[in-house]
Amino acid sequence: MLTKGNRLYFGEYSAEELVGRYGSPLFVYEESTIRERCKELKSFVKNSNFRVNYSCKANNSIAILKIMREEGMTVDAMSPGEIYLELEAGFTNDEILLICNNVSKEEMRFAVEKGVLMSVDSLSQLKYYGEINPGGEVFVRINPGIGDGHHAKVTTGGRSKFGVVIDEIPTIKEIAEKYNLKIVGINMHIGSLFLDPGKYLSAVNRLLEVSMNFEDLKFIDFGGGFGIPYKKKEEKRFPVEQFAKDFDQLLTEWKTQNNKANITFIIEPGRYPVAESCTILATVHSIKENYQVKYIGTDMGMNLLIRPAMYGSYHEVVVCNNVESDNIETVTVCGNICESGDLIAEGRELPQINLNDTIAVLDAGAYGYAMSSNYNARLRPAEIMIDIDGKARVIREKENMDWLLANQKY
Repeated sequence: MLTKGNRLYFGEYSAEELVGRYGSPLFVYEESTIRERCKELKSFVKNSNFRVNYSCKANNSIAILKIMREEGMTVDAMSPGEIYLELEAGFTNDEILLICNNVSKEEMRFAVEKGVLMSVDSLSQLKYYGEINPGGEVFVRINPGIGDGHHAKVTTGGRSKFGVVIDEIPTIKEIAEKYNLKIVGINMHIGSLFLDPGKYLSAVNRLLEVSMNFEDLKFIDFGGGFGIPYKKKEEKRFPVEQFAKDFDQLLTEWKTQNNKANITFIIEPGRYPVAESCTILATVHSIKENYQVKYIGTDMGMNLLIRPAMYGSYHEVVVCNNVESDNIETVTVCGNICESGDLIAEGRELPQINLNDTIAVLDAGAYGYAMSSNYNARLRPAEIMIDIDGKARVIREKENMDWLLANQKY
């Protein structure tokens, strides 16, 4: 994404050209950004026994999964459906780790039959697993008692529904012994979207301490959650270089001190490699003022990007044909869904916007399309990729009306 003559461009196309060709609204991805972020993540640890598992709940488009694989990433799955998509993208079963919670025995059997190693999230789930796969290998998710994240709804360490608390480690071992299970890995995830790695490194230390309770570990998975600066002018980027140095030193020293040369360390980022790669383009169809608030009404609703409504999240908005201007006004940008909460940006200072203008909502690659829906029977738009050479290609066709009747019986 770049600016030419005060207009927004993607590769060799202006935003308006893309909308004219593929329709509005439109998800636009840039391959170069995804590849750059993957390379940053893989630099975190110099040790060869290090895996970066992309958590595809952030974005499970097959084209993006294929790029991840080309960049040497492995993957996490949260469900049989994500396993299915990852296998379709070319990952092998030993490159997939199922990180799930509160799943049925049927879902566990699916993973076992596919040869996918899985993590269980509770003592009762560990019993479930022992009953369907006695003698098998398994991960256990530990709650380290430390949480971090941009919102209470995504803070997963500490007081949350996730993981087994440290005090219950003896019971973990009892259940494993009863079903002859081999605990080959432990994992954690403290939350999503942190820009200061302090709490994360503290949790890493704690999980390393916990690991000494298990004799057969092959893997220690520290989770993800690394943030990106949604507020470009206010937030600093995640300190990749300093974090990589501190993280690598911590893990290398622990391996040396505890004679654990063969253990594999894993991280599982979802947001970081994809969030900044995607922009949603939308068209302005309404402008009005209600009770001293000027509303800019677009064809992009909360069915396409639910983060602002769900978490109060901030996404920058750009006026594509007037990126920078001295003529600024305060507006609220909203969508076309019948909900008062369908607001993309509230009280935002933007260049003057006119009917039929194209606007861009930035950093929508994580939890954008992946959390989208057909609410209000709205059809989801196309996803396109701007390849390294600047050319555009469709990676998911826009839906048609037949989609709304799929699987219905009447």
